[in-house]
Amino acid sequence: MKELQKSLFGGTTSNARQFGMIFTLVAIVLLFQILTDGLTLNPGNLISLVSQYSYILILAIGMLMVIVAGHIDLSVGSIAAFVGIVVAKVMQEYSVPWFVAILIGLVVGALIGAWQGFWVAYVGVPAFIVTLAGMLLFRGGNQYIGNADTIPVPEGFRTIGAGFLPEVGPNTGYNNLTLLLGLVICVAVVVREWRGRRTRREMQAEVAPMWISVIRIAIPLVVVVFASLQFAGGRVGTSFPISGIILGVLVVIYGFVTRNTAGGRHIYAVGGNARAAELSGVKLKRVNFLVMMNMSVLAALAGMIFVARSAASGPQDGIGWELDAIAAVFVGGAAVSGGLGTISGSIVGGLVMAVLNNGLQLMGVGSDRVQIIKGVVLLLAVAFDAYNKKQGRFSVIDSLMRPFRRDTPTGAESPAEAGQERGKSPVAG
Repeated sequence: MKELQKSLFGGTTSNARQFGMIFTLVAIVLLFQILTDGLTLNPGNLISLVSQYSYILILAIGMLMVIVAGHIDLSVGSIAAFVGIVVAKVMQEYSVPWFVAILIGLVVGALIGAWQGFWVAYVGVPAFIVTLAGMLLFRGGNQYIGNADTIPVPEGFRTIGAGFLPEVGPNTGYNNLTLLLGLVICVAVVVREWRGRRTRREMQAEVAPMWISVIRIAIPLVVVVFASLQFAGGRVGTSFPISGIILGVLVVIYGFVTRNTAGGRHIYAVGGNARAAELSGVKLKRVNFLVMMNMSVLAALAGMIFVARSAASGPQDGIGWELDAIAAVFVGGAAVSGGLGTISGSIVGGLVMAVLNNGLQLMGVGSDRVQIIKGVVLLLAVAFDAYNKKQGRFSVIDSLMRPFRRDTPTGAESPAEAGQERGKSPVAG
């Protein structure tokens, strides 16, 4: 079984073992599919699930980078609400076109992030304190600018939060663009596996048997095809949400940045051992500044998507969002001390919490008990994983670490541990 697992998931140098969290997500989906008599995987519910939780998953992307760098951001919900009210105001009072308003919202988010990043990176105030102040400041700013009123937004702006892929082409009974999107993803899965095999042959490394590659291709293809048919087969006028497209693009971009760029690796170096990273040439202040700034830009985007879906901006927007984003990151395997975690893990963690919340609502469980269950699940998920790691058993956190380790034998110390013990940076530039 160990040899099969090594062949199927790529061994210790592959990030595929993090799919353990995906298996957990699948198990939860199947459980609620049974308990709700098939409502969980109903096309309408899947479309609603993506629309309702896309903004939280966008926040989780930025929060992952903040937590990996060793910080925390408590202001994201208030920033989202503040940007939402600003954008709604400029469109209502100054007749600014909606696409210009989106750019204004992103600029406002960047300025807020620069403000908070300055205090964290260059003044040295802990991010917890800076963002706690920001949470109060921008929540008050939202209510001051909006006079605690609800401000509607125009139809065009609503597309980013409540829009779907349009109907084009012949009448097939499905949304053709959603089917095309699924086809593109299927092709990408096949090409990725093929390129991986070709690269290993060129490096004269061991290549897995063909049947292993077939399994690694077949499983995601089945999931993608099923999801594509469900999203494309909903009621007329609905399909895959535009907010889901935005989320998918961000996942691809940030996944590449964190894995394959020097800037992304520097974030992990700072979180693993800030002093060692600085001594090895990493610009510590710049990394901390950009991480905080990036979080605020994504919070601004999430706030605009929520306002667009709600068709109005209000004083209650964004309350508790920071807690949902933080929960998604930790359930997805990030380390509390920083230095560890992945974008894909955070997205899966967010989906676990989203499906749990959605499934309980479909079962008619009250909001009070939903909150209690979500809190218990979060605590148990992290505690159980930490226990397994201490016992040397399979651990989601440990599996999420592996893509960021050097190619060392199983059981070797992690880069963060090595850096702390030897005074070296845990990530090579």
